[in-house]
Amino acid sequence: MTEKSILITGASSGIGLDAARGLRAAGWRVFASCRKAEDCDRLRSEGFESPRIDYADADTIVNGLAETLEATGGTLDALYNNGAYACPGAVEDLPVGALREIFEVNLFGWHELTRLVIPVMRAQGHGRIINCSSVLGLVGYKWRGAYVATKFALEGLTDVLRMEMAGTPIKVILIEPGPVTSRIRENAIPHFETWIDWKNSARAAEYKNIMSRLYEDRGPDKFELPPSAVTKKLLHALTSQRPKPRYYVTTPTYLMGFLRRLLSTRLLDALILRG
Repeated sequence: MTEKSILITGASSGIGLDAARGLRAAGWRVFASCRKAEDCDRLRSEGFESPRIDYADADTIVNGLAETLEATGGTLDALYNNGAYACPGAVEDLPVGALREIFEVNLFGWHELTRLVIPVMRAQGHGRIINCSSVLGLVGYKWRGAYVATKFALEGLTDVLRMEMAGTPIKVILIEPGPVTSRIRENAIPHFETWIDWKNSARAAEYKNIMSRLYEDRGPDKFELPPSAVTKKLLHALTSQRPKPRYYVTTPTYLMGFLRRLLSTRLLDALILRG
């Protein structure tokens, strides 16, 4: 039996790294891509094939995929779009440049890589494209407007792609984690410091509260699960003959998915604002 291949982005830590290790253990040939060359080197020392893909750099998307296809002889069974970051801050304090930058990484780069992969999968007669979204692709949350906007956009784009691919051998799937152990908080700090002029904000007093959460490690969030919980759903999405369009991970995702259908917008807002 030929070893199945998967390209995973954002594999330097957290969800992506656990997926790479878990799928390799399950017998997949894993191409674990990272944004930084030094992270690629680290993964190669673990025995992974690790092309460099930075969603903000179109050349690395093209070259990283080309490197992967050269290694496989031109085939790719699955793509797991995962790499993303957050830029915390009130919506009124988000410069347009911050939104352009985060959309480039969290959406446009994913779209570019996906478009390049589709002809490969169509030609080989099968393939799965799995996008890692978030509970914040289902509902909004204060101070996370930039990240929420990218995930809402990703959800819509993925839904349409899934419908358009319905008559093809390519399956398109969303995974929607809630609180999962990762470095997203630490990785958000430089983006916050670059873009958010909190000291001159009308919400400066409120920022002091969110900054303590941003800069201080207070341990796991309530209901937080390890990234292996996401990998478990990813494996099902990759191997099921009839994968679900969406896979929820963590209690908050199941709860918010249910409440979004049940409650009016006003009641759901009130519930979320109460925490």
